[in-house]
Amino acid sequence: MKLLLDTHAAIWWLGADPRLSAPARDAITRAGKDAGVSVASVWEASIKRAAGRLQGPDLVGAVTAAGFPFLPIDEQHAKLAGELPLLHRDPFDRMIVAQAMTEQLVIVTRDRDIPRYGVPVVW
Repeated sequence: MKLLLDTHAAIWWLGADPRLSAPARDAITRAGKDAGVSVASVWEASIKRAAGRLQGPDLVGAVTAAGFPFLPIDEQHAKLAGELPLLHRDPFDRMIVAQAMTEQLVIVTRDRDIPRYGVPVVW
């Protein structure tokens, strides 16, 4: 199973945070290098860090050290994210949904709005 970690899931995995569910933790462990992080999550985390709403290690350094690949944003992802119905107002989550749809990935997230797009989710 190829996974795309939502921003909070990546941060919680990297920090061994107990808020990450056992099924999500198991799926990430099983996926190994087939679990990745969107560049949209880097962007989101950077904005939150600059606003003082996120503490902890730099997401880029932590993801790189953990050996997870980054999923870049391409023109297909951007087009689809803009065309998605407004079931979710967060542009970063909409991008993650578009990437999962385009690349046929399973999203690791506790966000209850994301499954409304019909994408597979692990939590």
